[in-house]
Amino acid sequence: MNFFGFRQPSRGGWQRVGLASAFPDISADESLITPSCKAFTIPKTNGPEAPVEADIDQPGELKDQVLVFKYKGKIHAIDHQCPHSAFPLSRGSLFDIEDFGITLSAGVTCPKHDWSFDIHSGQGDRGNYKLKVWEVQLRDTTTDSEPDQEIWVRRKQRIG
Repeated sequence: MNFFGFRQPSRGGWQRVGLASAFPDISADESLITPSCKAFTIPKTNGPEAPVEADIDQPGELKDQVLVFKYKGKIHAIDHQCPHSAFPLSRGSLFDIEDFGITLSAGVTCPKHDWSFDIHSGQGDRGNYKLKVWEVQLRDTTTDSEPDQEIWVRRKQRIG
């Protein structure tokens, strides 16, 4: 928002989706995404349209939706739609990707066909399916109340 209270258009495709304090941390023992995540429909153009929060219980058209959540203290943004079955990943579960007891990454499992995807790289566990991972930026807010951070997301830029 600018000085007059109007929402300023995003720059470089970045879209504000809320305050970090509005996203409770999903712990490893919980693992279900749904209670702690939010989905947003993001316009494909860089115009002044703001993201619209989608209803997680009735997700509707998933094609242009980003799923935002906090897992183990870090904010993540991924496509809401499973690249294999077009099922909402908000109904999935998170897990740590480990090797010999060492955590290497984290993944999400789609409950429809039990396929999994790395939430950092998007790499799937089967076939050539890859989950789209969004860029996330945390920006400090300048309010008089408690300090917080705004979450901004954008589609990853294609190189080459």
